[in-house]
Amino acid sequence: MLAARPSVAVPAAEPGVPNHVAIIMDGNGRWAASRGLPRALGHKAGADAVRRAIEASAKAGVRWLTLFAFSSENWHRPADEVRDLTALLRFYLRAEVAALAREGVRLRVIGERSRFGPDIAQAIEAAEATTAHGKSLNLNVALSYGARAEIAAAARALAEEARAGRLDPATIDEATFGRFLFTADMPDPDLIIRTSGEQRLSNFLLWQAAYAEFVFLDVLWPDFGAADLEAAIGAYRRRERRYGARGA
Repeated sequence: MLAARPSVAVPAAEPGVPNHVAIIMDGNGRWAASRGLPRALGHKAGADAVRRAIEASAKAGVRWLTLFAFSSENWHRPADEVRDLTALLRFYLRAEVAALAREGVRLRVIGERSRFGPDIAQAIEAAEATTAHGKSLNLNVALSYGARAEIAAAARALAEEARAGRLDPATIDEATFGRFLFTADMPDPDLIIRTSGEQRLSNFLLWQAAYAEFVFLDVLWPDFGAADLEAAIGAYRRRERRYGARGA
């Protein structure tokens, strides 16, 4: 069963500012290739862009930021690239945690963290504990994450609860199902941004994105900065969110 985490007392965003922004960080490899650099340096530049995105989100008044850092499909990449990515993850878990805690950022990881091995799993747990009291921004990092696998795992967990007699299948509704997802205590994203010009979700937050607004940016992720976030939020402000309640 996917264990629910304690809820977090973080105030909602100001009117006109998305409470929860999710970003599909795409383009590290193309950024490196366009400069004749190895892909590992593209991933490092992408990690630097993460820092800018966190700072810009906090400054803009965003309360929840979810970053798609490593998908379940990424395990199928060449072994040397996976090794470089996990080494970078290991480094930043150790190097950035103290700064996140000072800035009031609460870090949480969603996904199958156990696939990274015990050392990284322990580092993730330590980072979450160190930043647990942060109240300025909730930072969720999706690692070894795939939305279809998340939904399937939630369905299995619900089935186990029903088989054990702890849950009446007739009572299962959307709210019940949501409690078995990695994002059980998190608000759904208001705005989903994807960089690099691609226009698809790539198995990211499929359940949670039901009423999100989408902004697709041509910028490659390592070049992402505060101005790009501001432009995406500006586009969000200009839209009227109807949630299917009425037509145009």
